[in-house]
Amino acid sequence: MRVSVVGASGYTGGEALRLLLGHPQVTIHQVTSESNAGKLVHVTHPNLRGATKLKYSSIKDLEPVDCLFICLPNGLSQDRMEAFLNLAPRIIDFGADYRLRDLADYEKYYGEKHRAPQHIGKFIYGCPELHREEIRAATLVSGCGCIATSAIVALYPLFAAGIVKDNSVMIDAKVGSSAAGASPSLGSHHPERAGSLRSFKPTGHRHVAEISEQLTNQNGKPQVYLTATSTDAVRGILSTSQIFLKNNLNDLEIRTIYRDYYKDEPFVRIVKESKGIYRYPEPKYVIGTNFIDIGYEVEPETGRVVVISAIDNLVKGSAGHAIQSLNLMSGFKETTSLEFLGLHPV
Repeated sequence: MRVSVVGASGYTGGEALRLLLGHPQVTIHQVTSESNAGKLVHVTHPNLRGATKLKYSSIKDLEPVDCLFICLPNGLSQDRMEAFLNLAPRIIDFGADYRLRDLADYEKYYGEKHRAPQHIGKFIYGCPELHREEIRAATLVSGCGCIATSAIVALYPLFAAGIVKDNSVMIDAKVGSSAAGASPSLGSHHPERAGSLRSFKPTGHRHVAEISEQLTNQNGKPQVYLTATSTDAVRGILSTSQIFLKNNLNDLEIRTIYRDYYKDEPFVRIVKESKGIYRYPEPKYVIGTNFIDIGYEVEPETGRVVVISAIDNLVKGSAGHAIQSLNLMSGFKETTSLEFLGLHPV
């Protein structure tokens, strides 16, 4: 399969390249970057030095391939989608342009009208844990937001079971700096970021729309309260969510819900140990991997369940999810090029 990566000089584009270079059934045909055209890929991704001799080209020089990975900033792929559709029979768009089915939510959270609404609804939300069979049959797949991924996969079994009181959840997401992208800003400037725990979006985070849309269940669209906090880690997201149960369930009953829903998932690990210091998910032990680790704690006297999840925002939160979808769309083994287990200690 020939694949090209559009907007490959950013962090998610670089992760896509790293993973695709190790894929035995994929050849990377082209990579684009308007600001780096003509330069070798390792100029922006030094970890790929010696692994490829690819050079960046301009987006206007793209040639037909079997699949396009589009790693452009939010809002840019919709302006070129017609051209992209003429270049590849399969497209995986990492950005937010086609994640939402509700145009009103897109306008509310992204602050502009969608410029290619005719394609809304054609893209399958690229979360295999929720939409595996749809992705297998798809030609158009959207990427998932990184915070959204950490929350949706962790919470979906509980909402699908209809056991959540008031159909609502409160989420606190602690996010590494790479989630802000490769373009520098004051907020990502090292003297401002180092050693900090800064709440950058206490309310109104864009991923609320994704989370509420994907967690919609027999009781309707849930109420999602999301707070996002930046940390000085480079990679990783730790999401801590709180729900209350309609009727009290014990630890074993909650474990059974997760086990039954995710027992065959290759990248979901339930982490809940009775002893040791790694009793719950820890972001640094999923860095570089496509795993999502999920843990929980039940508070019997209140009916509260605290759900904890950890992912690498650039892998399971973006490029890894996308390659997992590519494997499904193409009939490859789902775990191909995604088998890395992580490191300890780090």
